[in-house]
Amino acid sequence: MAGSATTGAPARSFSVTAVEHSPARTHAARERRFAAALLAPAFMALVATTTFPLLYLAWTSAQRMDLAMPFMDGYVGLANYRELLADSRFWWSLLVSLIYTGSTVVLQVVIGLALALFVMEMKRGQALFRFVAILPVVLSPAVVGMVWRTFMLAPEFGVVDYLSITAGLGSQNWLGDPTLALISVVVIHTWQWTPFAFMVLLASLAALPEDIYEAARLDRAHAWARFRRLTLPLLRPAIVMVIIMRTMVALTAFAAIFTVTGGGPGTATEILNLYAYRKSFTELSMGYGSALAVALLVVTVAISALLFAIRRAK
Repeated sequence: MAGSATTGAPARSFSVTAVEHSPARTHAARERRFAAALLAPAFMALVATTTFPLLYLAWTSAQRMDLAMPFMDGYVGLANYRELLADSRFWWSLLVSLIYTGSTVVLQVVIGLALALFVMEMKRGQALFRFVAILPVVLSPAVVGMVWRTFMLAPEFGVVDYLSITAGLGSQNWLGDPTLALISVVVIHTWQWTPFAFMVLLASLAALPEDIYEAARLDRAHAWARFRRLTLPLLRPAIVMVIIMRTMVALTAFAAIFTVTGGGPGTATEILNLYAYRKSFTELSMGYGSALAVALLVVTVAISALLFAIRRAK
């Protein structure tokens, strides 16, 4: 009798515990279903605007889709990619993209860091300087391109050309000369997006501990030594993140270059993104244009992966 009573008590305790916990589990399950229902529209919108277009792009890149000759359309497999590898214009546009991206990112980081260091030393006017510096970022790239094309770089009447004439260098065809056109679009992109690097690095500088700088001053370390041995190593994560973000944006730049030069003169400023656009919507070769877009995606992912690997490296 005693044994049976003893063995029965845990069973009743277990059943009571199960009954007590079942409402909590039911409530948690309902909360999960409710959260899933809330996230479902955003998830479907994300799939519709990102995943589906990528899948459609990959499918199109394996097709011959020429709107000028639709009777020749059909599945061609990797033929577009073989044509791409033999296309000298593709390699040129890739080179222009790398030059454009590398130069703008380096200039943005260097100028942004210099401005951040300068503002950190300012005793007055920091808020006004930050407000003025951030203005180019809020402008549309197309608007920036139009302003630079009509107001800054116009021959004889533009601000830049006026300064060139005043300096004794004479009037220059800033958008008609291939070298000057490439330099011009690099300057435009740098002008618009340097404030982003400036604000990120300024915030990172403001978060650095002051005590290590005080210790360095007590050890009589000069300004360059403090910058090289303290500031740069401490800012390394922020600098690498800025480089990653600005690289991905520069590789896919379009609006400003399209507005200012349209990729010209000739193909002097035709980055890969613009070449894919021209092939798809000017020459109406949608299949080959999709292959170019896939190639741009591969290049962007590869460079981003490399930069993330550098960021994780000690």
